[in-house]
Amino acid sequence: MSRADTKRKKTATEAFRDLPQQIRQAAEAAQDKKALDLTVLDLRELSSFTDFFVVCTGQNARQVKAIADAVEASLLKARTRPAHVEGYDRAEWVLLDYFDFIVHVFTPAMREFYALDRLWGSAERIAVPEPGPKAAESRG
Repeated sequence: MSRADTKRKKTATEAFRDLPQQIRQAAEAAQDKKALDLTVLDLRELSSFTDFFVVCTGQNARQVKAIADAVEASLLKARTRPAHVEGYDRAEWVLLDYFDFIVHVFTPAMREFYALDRLWGSAERIAVPEPGPKAAESRG
């Protein structure tokens, strides 16, 4: 048997834990604002412009802004600023570009319309585990 054959498949929690800290931090900040359908797409094998997408949905424009604000504030604490922010005023699709990863926060209609999950269908999907009670309290 080769090493690849004996390699154990990672659990969703292990795959998430292995992500770079800033991506985990962005995802956790989105979770804190009750983002829906949160997923991370690993684009390293598919793209040269970024390594990961963090994709989530807010129920309305107000929540989309709150999620984007929380992600940006959380990463600013770690002295990380987005290189570019797009769509904040309309808040139907806010894009926060951090070079190595891009955070996309959609309203439900815009997420369905642009279908990044389907467009990047061959990307590995890394599920974001639900926070436990202690994790949610320590972040809050």
